[in-house]
Amino acid sequence: MDESVRKILNAAKLEVAPETFTLVSVSKKEWPKLLEDQGLSPRGTAPFMIFSDKYEVTLLLDEIDFGTIRHAIRDAKVEGGFRLLTFAAVLDFAVVGFLAEISGIMRDAGISIVALSGFSRDHLLVKQADLAKALKSLAPHVAELC
Repeated sequence: MDESVRKILNAAKLEVAPETFTLVSVSKKEWPKLLEDQGLSPRGTAPFMIFSDKYEVTLLLDEIDFGTIRHAIRDAKVEGGFRLLTFAAVLDFAVVGFLAEISGIMRDAGISIVALSGFSRDHLLVKQADLAKALKSLAPHVAELC
């Protein structure tokens, strides 16, 4: 591993969001219909993600927001039971290999992940059933578990 990546990871706090999350795949055709109803929008106080590519719109919602939208997305693909892990370290765009190192640790532990990146921080989604194992695997590599 690159020494700069090791330093960043070793100094990072790993935060576990208290919520349980669901990933939702909405078709490009259905997405405009959801936007028309403001009551289906995620709460601004809860973590959420909306990512649109040419194939689908992916939503990351906590249990409350997923419960609000569920009736309107009956045909969507849904995968729930995720916990959100955040590496509380601001990453410069020049950093190379941060997610690769984390992915390798999770691979070695046999844990499937969904990697997410914000503008300055990286995040992982792991299944609730794998949370304890993920934390145990990551603990030696980070400054603190929160």
